[in-house]
Amino acid sequence: METLDFLATGFSVALAPMNLALVLIGCFVGTLIGSLPGIGPINGVAILLPLAYAMGFPPESALILLAGVYYGAEYGGRISSILLNVPGDAGAIMTTLDGYPMAQKGEGGRALALSAVSSFFGSMGALILIVLFAPLLSDLAVKFGPSEFVWLMTFAFTCLATMVGSRPLKTTIGVVIGLLLATVGIDPGTGVLRYTMDIPNFFDGVDFLVVVIGMFAISEVLVLLESWLRNDMKMTPVGKSFISMSDIVAVKWVVLRSTLIGFIIGVLPGTGASIGSAVAYGTEKRFAEGKDDQFGKGDIRGLAAPEAANNASAAGSMLPMLTLGIPGSGTTAILLGALLMFNITPGPLLFEQQPQIAWGLIASMFVGNLALLVMNLPLIGMFVRLLSIKQSYLVPIIVMLTFIGIYSIHGDSFDLYFMVVLGVFAFILRKLGFSLAPVILGLVLGAVLEQNLRRALSISGGDWGILFNGPITITLAVATLIAMVAPFILKRLKKAK
Repeated sequence: METLDFLATGFSVALAPMNLALVLIGCFVGTLIGSLPGIGPINGVAILLPLAYAMGFPPESALILLAGVYYGAEYGGRISSILLNVPGDAGAIMTTLDGYPMAQKGEGGRALALSAVSSFFGSMGALILIVLFAPLLSDLAVKFGPSEFVWLMTFAFTCLATMVGSRPLKTTIGVVIGLLLATVGIDPGTGVLRYTMDIPNFFDGVDFLVVVIGMFAISEVLVLLESWLRNDMKMTPVGKSFISMSDIVAVKWVVLRSTLIGFIIGVLPGTGASIGSAVAYGTEKRFAEGKDDQFGKGDIRGLAAPEAANNASAAGSMLPMLTLGIPGSGTTAILLGALLMFNITPGPLLFEQQPQIAWGLIASMFVGNLALLVMNLPLIGMFVRLLSIKQSYLVPIIVMLTFIGIYSIHGDSFDLYFMVVLGVFAFILRKLGFSLAPVILGLVLGAVLEQNLRRALSISGGDWGILFNGPITITLAVATLIAMVAPFILKRLKKAK
């Protein structure tokens, strides 16, 4: 009952006229930011943070605005992923696998509507779990050390092996390419330069956004140009902007499982939506084996899973920030900085000493997610009209957006050249039948895996036994082993039948 009283206090803060207006503005701006390739929630929140501070908003109002931008951008990231095959941010990479094939089949409106509904239920489910289990899950997050994160990353990589159906070898090669890209730069342990070819721009590693935009957007432009040269460039059918009740019923358990997966991974500090969506997609791919599996070809389950997990992770990452003062993702690290700017110390006492901030933020997320659903569903018709643009016009628009977005990051023309090189490389991979998602996820997860493996071995003095030093590590190790052997066992059983 005490929790419900605090939540009621939070709604009284969130529904104040100014805060309500701010959460609506944040959601709308966040959706626009998320829909632009390469910008994503991190940059959106970072851009608006100085503005929120300069406007002199109270701490709770500033946080409500920035949080609205955060999960608005998570919603918006699906638009370019589904319609253009260009993920708005890392968390939307998995959405391209089935969302874009649906758009190509004339089901862009259906895909956008389904992703909006899945995102809504994923977020709302995660928020309910925050209200119910905040203290318990904050204790769980504290127990995750470097060894646990090593196994979590290994489990995520194992799940990737099922992402592209019958081509696990190509998926593994894609992951290895991503891992190789993750090793470029200064070795964090020794300070030695690795694979930089004496190019100063590589000393800090390869920029994630340059890789994502190059491999997805530029390669997509090359695919469109190839179609134009062959004179078989066709306008993508727009289709209807609808979602049927049968679609919702078909994915209800998918959304529930993916919400739980995304939330639990989002609670773990330093993980984020990209890992949650990858694990959720791989999990659903395993559940679908032998049951009309169309993953990668426009399966609604393959779209609903990463979207629910993506937004559940975004909500879940708020929990360690508020209860422990540990950011659960890059975006919540910026929100943590916003708290510190307002002289607010996050931690267990925040909920007791300043409930209007903690619970006001949580309540505003309930309001914001409802507003996003109401806001986005009517706009689907407008978004999907992007598909009616002639591809001869669409190609230069995509190129312009990508070049402007990448150049605005560092103002360095080298990034533009490197982006084009990566785009050509990705185009060759696509022609050879490789999926690009494992490459990007290998880059994202590889850096986290290396950091935690180094940390674990430093703690143990080089003893690899630290990777099996507790119930969580053993549980994750067993889950990884099961994920590795399960496909072979299922194939044997299928042949036996």
